[in-house]
Amino acid sequence: MLDVDHGTYPYVTSSNCVSGQAAAGTGVGPNMLHYVLGITKAYTTRVGGGPFPSELDIESEHCPGNQMSVKGQEIGTVTKRKRRCGWFDAAALRRSARINGLTGLCITKLDVLDGIQELNICTGYMLDGKLLDLLPIGADDVARCQPIYETVPGWSDNTFGVKTWEGLPKNAQSYLKRLETLCGVPVDIVSTGPERDETIVLRHPFA
Repeated sequence: MLDVDHGTYPYVTSSNCVSGQAAAGTGVGPNMLHYVLGITKAYTTRVGGGPFPSELDIESEHCPGNQMSVKGQEIGTVTKRKRRCGWFDAAALRRSARINGLTGLCITKLDVLDGIQELNICTGYMLDGKLLDLLPIGADDVARCQPIYETVPGWSDNTFGVKTWEGLPKNAQSYLKRLETLCGVPVDIVSTGPERDETIVLRHPFA
């Protein structure tokens, strides 16, 4: 949603950051891009201004947004500003999936959600009395969207560093499967920590 052409203008970056830009940037023909991996967190973050329908309070202690901010170390790498945090926005990701032609998803920072009793997933929005299942185009419309949530049970077990699907709590598996269904893109990789081997590969992108 930060792409200069397809994002929530004017709250965007200065360039194209969608998958198609990989062809222009590297000189590889677009017909050679047979697999597009979308990398997204198990929750949603944003740096700086702009509309954010599923945003949570990150300052109050002992609340989900604060846990995402602190445990996820959500601080801008360059600006050192705190990233805004919110529930996973499946409707925004559905739009991103269409723009980028996603083949598979990599869900990162799953362990940040450990211990949250109930998780909300934004499945769509209400805008001017109409139900939307995709993030609208334009920052003004996005700012007026009221998120619609689906609540699912969280998990208390530790997922940090888990390297197998079977090692994840059942509710964590269910959460990932629900994201997969709502977004319409299979979850191929799950990251449970910062190290390279703290990864669950369900389908290898280069296999």
